[in-house]
Amino acid sequence: MIKHLYINGQWKEAASNMELTSPFTGEVIAKVAQADEADTDEAIQAARAAAVAMASMPAHRRSAILEKAASLLEDRKEEMSRILALEAAKPIKTARGEIARTIQTYTFSAMEACRIHGETVPLDAAPGGEGRIAFTLRKPIGVVGAITPFNFPFNLVAHKVGPAIAAGNTVVLKPASQTPLSALALADIFAEAGLPAGALNIIPGKGSIVGEKLVKDPRIAAITFTGSPDVGIAMKNKAGLKRVTLELGSNSGLIIDDTADITQDLVDRCVLGAFAFSGQVCISIQRIFVHAVKFNEFAERFKEATEKLIVGDPFDEHTDLSAMISVKEAERMQEWVDSAVARGSVVLTGGEAIRPGVFPPTILTNVPKQEPVSCQEVFGPIVTLSAFDTLDEAIHAVNDSRYGLQAGIYTRDIQAAMRAAEQLEVGGVMINDFPTFRVDHMPYGGVKESGFGREGIKYAIEEMTELKLISIKL
Repeated sequence: MIKHLYINGQWKEAASNMELTSPFTGEVIAKVAQADEADTDEAIQAARAAAVAMASMPAHRRSAILEKAASLLEDRKEEMSRILALEAAKPIKTARGEIARTIQTYTFSAMEACRIHGETVPLDAAPGGEGRIAFTLRKPIGVVGAITPFNFPFNLVAHKVGPAIAAGNTVVLKPASQTPLSALALADIFAEAGLPAGALNIIPGKGSIVGEKLVKDPRIAAITFTGSPDVGIAMKNKAGLKRVTLELGSNSGLIIDDTADITQDLVDRCVLGAFAFSGQVCISIQRIFVHAVKFNEFAERFKEATEKLIVGDPFDEHTDLSAMISVKEAERMQEWVDSAVARGSVVLTGGEAIRPGVFPPTILTNVPKQEPVSCQEVFGPIVTLSAFDTLDEAIHAVNDSRYGLQAGIYTRDIQAAMRAAEQLEVGGVMINDFPTFRVDHMPYGGVKESGFGREGIKYAIEEMTELKLISIKL
């Protein structure tokens, strides 16, 4: 099976193709076209030409296209779930959850397409402003360059494509190299939904070629990127005056204080937050800080629940975790665990690769804060447990990080909850829940090296539109 580029509403062959293999079996599942600079230029030109039609398209029409796309995804949700399991080794039951969220994201985008509005401005608040009526409008920014990661190849694409279309923009999409099939599946869906040719162009390829062209080309008005901090920071430095939205790394922390009840629900949420999709989630729980009086109870129950997880074939309905996205990533897990153990860390469970590419859910204690499993982004099925004596100590530990995406705290003390909400240096604080919580219409983004700008459809639309002032002298 060869998958071609999608440019200007047409499938286009490329000069070269890449073999795409299953992370779980290692078998070749497709050959995927790789865009070169000329292909990227053609895609940008197509998006630029379609921008006129998209900018003039009425809101109700943009909304209808997005609603239709959501409906078509609903009709084909099992097919799309199996694409995820095939190319990303995402367990099928987890894949179905992503498709359900993707449908919600496009539905929210359809709703927001009809809610893009400005405000009146009281110019007469300033001397000289008398006798005028002023108001603002939000206008589409133009061509949006979208660069997406492997871990949510349907829903994180939706978080870029949905708001862009809702706002009347066009898109050139570069999906992650390991998960292009999910993105390419959208081409026929949006064509059937009535999106004009050129409004969505999908071009898999190398970041050094396609990504660089999108970031530097002056016809691209905005870049929206989800990926590593190093790549995101380099993009921002090269983007010039482009609008840039970056969703980058994290090593999310969770605090469990002495007033929290260690319920089965709390334990199960922590297991889900730490190990869903093998921890390959930006807001996966990586560091858990438990009050000393609760530490042993939590550690024992957390370990017990973790060891019930089933590691296996992503197409098996019972599988909780499968292969990581690549053998290289699983090897990095082993290296980081071995490094921590060499410096005195204790493995409560896991810690040894099951086979190449498959790493088990792993819990570590007594981890020095300078170890990579603590201070860097693991992006894998490893979580560290630490005890604390005071809330200030726990808040300081969470904040002692280059990242600041989301954090959580379990407590029955409202004062403690509000102090954590105020002092935690993150983009979102989840009280009595894990930091992995996200619904698709909330503002989502981080501080420090976790990102720049916000996603969540309404907030992404603000990033993808220009504000224009209209003043009328009476």
